[in-house]
Amino acid sequence: MNSNALRQKAVQIRMDLLRIIHRAKTGHTGGSLSNTDILTSLYYRVMRIDPSNPKLPDRDRFIASKGHSVESLWCILADLGFFPKEELFTYSQFGTRLIGHPNNKVPGIEMNTGALGHGLAISVGMALASKRDGLGYRVFCLMGDGEQAEGSVWEAAMAGAHYKLDNLVGIVDRNRLQISGSTEEVMGLDPLDEKWASFGWHVVTVDGNDVDALVSAFEAVPAASGKPTLVMANTVKGKGVSFAENVPHWHHHVPSDEELDRALAELSAALESLRQEGEKG
Repeated sequence: MNSNALRQKAVQIRMDLLRIIHRAKTGHTGGSLSNTDILTSLYYRVMRIDPSNPKLPDRDRFIASKGHSVESLWCILADLGFFPKEELFTYSQFGTRLIGHPNNKVPGIEMNTGALGHGLAISVGMALASKRDGLGYRVFCLMGDGEQAEGSVWEAAMAGAHYKLDNLVGIVDRNRLQISGSTEEVMGLDPLDEKWASFGWHVVTVDGNDVDALVSAFEAVPAASGKPTLVMANTVKGKGVSFAENVPHWHHHVPSDEELDRALAELSAALESLRQEGEKG
């Protein structure tokens, strides 16, 4: 996909995730909206994956360490054909596979995740296995910024640098909000980029809602031989829905009927604008 097609796809995914959250009456809306451009860039442009063969031995791996923001991931996997798209509307219903965190009974999900602080350690093991087995796959791990307060993140960071895992990419969805407020008020993180660099990682800071910047960062891996890469993706929580952007309340707010209609109208207008831009070439 070119950049315009990626931007269009991200808008469509945002519309889908809002619909399934509204229908289920549960979900983590703000974080799923903020991470959509990251996931869209990875799944539609960067990662080596095959929905018809989800266990391909040399596939790239994605670990959603911030597993509570799973709705965007479910919508992307359905759109790509890992499972039927109509199954999306069973999200968080009784007996569904599509629960509120990644579930590895679903094709395309590598590990059950969501207990914050665990995903990077899992990813370090996978990246090390790739090196030792000579398979050459890359491992991408998406973390929340509130998650950076977990000590296990930094143990994994040390291990990733120690084993020189230049096939490992950590991504921080740096939207600066967590369930209880601003990350800097709950547990100050800055200068977060310098902390990661001091642990031996190659750090790239990008606009995490700019698909071109994200693709450039991801496609450059390995950006520094013998070093894992940390992409500091500065995002807007609630991105794409004007009245949800940077509003802490939307961390797990379920849109009302009226809010859903307003949000879909905004996103439909954005999609039409992108389509017109694409036609102009």
